[in-house]
Amino acid sequence: MNPDQLTPAARDLLNLAQDPRFDRITAAVEAVRGCTSPIQLFGHTTTTDTATGKVLHHFDTRNEPFGRLLVACGNRRASRCPSCSRLYAADTYHLIRAGLVGGKSVPESVTAHPRVFVTLTAPSYGNVHNQPTSKNKRKRFPCKCGVYHLDTDPALGTPIRPARYDYAGAVLFNAHAGMLWGRFTTYVRRALARLAKKTVKELREEARLSFAKVAEYQKRGLVHFHAIVRIDGPDGPGTTPPSWATPRLIKEAVRDAHAKARLTIVSDHVGERTIRFGKSLDVRPILRPRDTGRLTEQAVAGYVAKYATKSAENSGTVDRPLHCRPCQGRGRITDPAGHSHQCKDCQGTGQAEPIRDLRVANHVRAMIRTCWDLGQLPEFAELKLWKWAHMLGFKGHFSTKSRRYSTTLGTLRTARRTWKTEHNRTHQGLPPVDENTTLVVKSWQFLGTGYTPGEHLIAQDVVENHETRRQLKREGWIT
Repeated sequence: MNPDQLTPAARDLLNLAQDPRFDRITAAVEAVRGCTSPIQLFGHTTTTDTATGKVLHHFDTRNEPFGRLLVACGNRRASRCPSCSRLYAADTYHLIRAGLVGGKSVPESVTAHPRVFVTLTAPSYGNVHNQPTSKNKRKRFPCKCGVYHLDTDPALGTPIRPARYDYAGAVLFNAHAGMLWGRFTTYVRRALARLAKKTVKELREEARLSFAKVAEYQKRGLVHFHAIVRIDGPDGPGTTPPSWATPRLIKEAVRDAHAKARLTIVSDHVGERTIRFGKSLDVRPILRPRDTGRLTEQAVAGYVAKYATKSAENSGTVDRPLHCRPCQGRGRITDPAGHSHQCKDCQGTGQAEPIRDLRVANHVRAMIRTCWDLGQLPEFAELKLWKWAHMLGFKGHFSTKSRRYSTTLGTLRTARRTWKTEHNRTHQGLPPVDENTTLVVKSWQFLGTGYTPGEHLIAQDVVENHETRRQLKREGWIT
């Protein structure tokens, strides 16, 4: 084939393959696991023995192909970086699992502590197209529109009568969902103390309530929460919970808190609104591996980790902020002299791209526009809805946990970096590093992000190889 007929990416890959340092280029891409948009750094690291002055190790990007070091972006969103999101999901899985079966500094005795799995849904703000079934999921019923919808039907989750749908209520629920969760946990503690016939202070002296939750977007664009609620002894998972603590008691406390948790907001535009969770509530005890049932520790950890890497785009919205960065969505910029001028980047709209031009469903567009309109009202200024319009109003963290539930993501990442550093040191035949007798001098600068066109093709191949290996592991062909 004539080289002139090749695409720019293929031509660049051909040039890289002819480079004598091609193996090092491939290794650099492999080191970041084919990250979609790696960070490019320029600089050096020098490790010196302070007693002898001997340089134990020196790394300089000037000796690397293209003169830079690639570092994985670390984005948790699967839509942005599948490679890094899988690593984030794995960390979340181990974090959640440690709080259920032990490990990662959590004792194995935690598996005997009472715990339940809770699903909190959003209220109805209008009838939407859905796939109703019986409680045992064996019988299907037609939607209220009279149609049996397929799983791939784009109408699922959209209003049957858009003109009657309460978009303001839906957006305000998303915007307050994080605060409502905080109110819910407070009421769970109070209900648990009342059911145990103790004061809240006495409860803290005898037991500690731990939570871990993940937010999931429904097809209608509203968030609901999946949470683990566990009772420990007064000092956390390492201590035995009191004898009165049972999964049944937690279930009663959760139901009581679900009925009481609510927020009231008042606005001249939308009137007085009560923000609360929907009527649908699911509370099930988490079983041990030897117990019979589907909701085991392993299943819960995998379920939570699955949704930790997803975001609002799974409901059909976009995965990028929609407000203009220079004017921060305000449409006007103030110069150093204090004079206000119309933003030239957005022509005064405050939008980085017109909402009407977004390639989304009309239902999603209506929610985004509602976020934008409500965000301009003084009573909702603190919510910054224009900033979170692409999230349909939700601005909370997708996965959170109480302090003593288990280990932290930071601890897991530190352990992984330590292992990788030690592995590289052993592979290069370097002597052990003593922090008391060595000095590490670093100097790094940010260059940019991404790959060259040829490196991008290599990254795609790396991702495909990793996915193939995972598939073979799941099927039992390799270990």
